[in-house]
Amino acid sequence: MEGQLVHFEMPAENAGRAKEFWKSLFGWKFREWTGPVEYHMLEGIEPGGAIYPSEDQAGAGLIVYFGTSDIDASITKARELGGSADDKQPIPTIGWFARCRDTEGNEFSLFQADESVPGPDEG
Repeated sequence: MEGQLVHFEMPAENAGRAKEFWKSLFGWKFREWTGPVEYHMLEGIEPGGAIYPSEDQAGAGLIVYFGTSDIDASITKARELGGSADDKQPIPTIGWFARCRDTEGNEFSLFQADESVPGPDEG
């Protein structure tokens, strides 16, 4: 569904400490993503979520991802409406994302599922 919240991320100065906090607060379980970066994915929570280490983004708030069936068109439309949008970036074997800002400066991301996005060893 267009515009549905599909994923959220929590940047953390100390990912281990953040995982322990959320495990203790809600009983959340995490699994490690086997991608090129450290990324701790939530298990059994909808929409999906993750914690990742980031000293420069820690404390800036959650990053939310809204689903789209055509990320290129959504990027163009966000820009036309006065917001900003970075070019799309690949998530190997998962899809595409683009960091954006609305007209009020609120940050969000767009996401389009696409399992055909090549992995790092596939060129």
